[in-house]
Amino acid sequence: MNLKKYSWEISDNPEHPAGKAMLYATGLSDKKMKQPFVGIASCGYESNPCNMHLNDFAGLIKASSQEYDLTGLVFNTIGISDGTSMGTMGMRYSLVSREIIADSIESFILGHSFDACVAVAGCDKNMPGAVMGMLRINRPSIMVYGGTIASGNYKGEKLNIVSAFEAFGKKIQGTISDEDYDGVIRNACPGAGACGGMYTANTMSSAIEAMGMSLPYSASYPANSPEKLRECREVSQYVKVLLEKDIKPKDIVTRKSIENAVRVVIALGGSTNAVLHILAIAKTAGVDFTLQDFKALNDVTPMLGDFKPSGKFLMEDLHEQGGLPAFMKFMLNEGLLHGDCMTVTGKTLAENLEKIEPIVPSMVNCIRPLDQPIKKTGHLCILKGNLAPEGAVSKITGKEGISFTGPAKVFDSELEANNAIRDHKVQAGDIVVIRNVGPKGAPGMPEMLKPTSMIIGAGLGSDVALITDGRFSGGTHGFVVGHVTPEAWCGGPIGLLRDGDMITIDADKLELSVNVSEAEFAERKKSWSPKVIEGLQGTLKKYNKLVATASEGCVTDKF
Repeated sequence: MNLKKYSWEISDNPEHPAGKAMLYATGLSDKKMKQPFVGIASCGYESNPCNMHLNDFAGLIKASSQEYDLTGLVFNTIGISDGTSMGTMGMRYSLVSREIIADSIESFILGHSFDACVAVAGCDKNMPGAVMGMLRINRPSIMVYGGTIASGNYKGEKLNIVSAFEAFGKKIQGTISDEDYDGVIRNACPGAGACGGMYTANTMSSAIEAMGMSLPYSASYPANSPEKLRECREVSQYVKVLLEKDIKPKDIVTRKSIENAVRVVIALGGSTNAVLHILAIAKTAGVDFTLQDFKALNDVTPMLGDFKPSGKFLMEDLHEQGGLPAFMKFMLNEGLLHGDCMTVTGKTLAENLEKIEPIVPSMVNCIRPLDQPIKKTGHLCILKGNLAPEGAVSKITGKEGISFTGPAKVFDSELEANNAIRDHKVQAGDIVVIRNVGPKGAPGMPEMLKPTSMIIGAGLGSDVALITDGRFSGGTHGFVVGHVTPEAWCGGPIGLLRDGDMITIDADKLELSVNVSEAEFAERKKSWSPKVIEGLQGTLKKYNKLVATASEGCVTDKF
């Protein structure tokens, strides 16, 4: 069987000698020239813990590819650190990076006629970007997750990146000393790996493993574990299987496998960002999957994972209790997953899990029993109403309460809201509204982790709600609603709110409403105009022109 379906064009085509000459110039031997070419896309860079080790992993994958008669060649794409950019203007580039990653994987693999792809991803946007790129090329592909970070520790308290954000809120309130504030920051992130709770990175790694696009345990092996190194050495074995069987991403990412991903995300208590990313992956795969499909699955899937930010545990705890496959085996046994979906091992999900012992849920471990869930239905509530006619997303675990009504306190930027919280201008009972931070209005739909963490740190987590046309970090918790659509910049109702308007968030009725009549909204619209975005250029200018709504996954190739 000829496994060089595409790379023969540059390595063996007698009518294209220049390509062959350039490959010889890189040091390729005759043997390597005859083998299938595998592009190894690394999202590695040195300035954050989530990605700083990924180039090393890519090197391991390249070295091991020879054991399976494959020619692995490394190329690089980007990442934007949410933790680093959070609360700054740089955060506007975070979601945008998903499209750049997908574009670069598509461009490199198709531009160089490679036969297969392995992507090594760390931060949360890396992973959906990688899978979207793989779906576009639709050649045998596997994603390798860089792994979760170990927990930090300061004075006996387990720490993670959100601890640093919440410490700032405590500092504002004067409830933490300068010494302890510095101690938390210095010890929150002890080394390599993505943010340790069920934030967006671990949410998406779990979703993608459940979807079948990464090897079993990839989502739960810690970054610094020997198991993660073994995964990197073994991935080429499975690339070879995919090449031999001609199994491609669109054979794996189907309606059923997307449902598996959503079920796992909901059961684990994952990030609201999963809604954006899974919608985008589905769109790229050509699968009809909408917000209403999320709602339908959320209505019948219990939340079982007691993970941070609202719970107690980190991904390292799931690893110690059997890893994601053990949890998925439990779900499969309970009839909550489709077992007949193909995966990157060349086997079905059920075949992968056949010899795996299911996790044992309990009230003291990270996974609750089915008859004692954290929430009987899912936490990813899809809300609609006169404030969000096209939908909004809220992560409501039940710990925050089920409904919240209060007066709007409106801010036209995250900075304005942060300053108001810092200056104690946000009071118990308020609903903070942060608008003009949507996909077009920011542009880039930044995450609002800083204001929500400041609210939590200030001791107002149970007494203040927040709604936004932006989005939230997986580290956000509290009574919050994001992805409000239509966004303010496009003339959505959130852009017409005024201070004092009474807003109601109702998780039982799945409504987001305000006591403003249709006639009053129409009158306000007469004097409304979109906020002027100054200094728009390059990447963000293109994104503003191309990006679809949050309810459509913020894809840029809709048109």
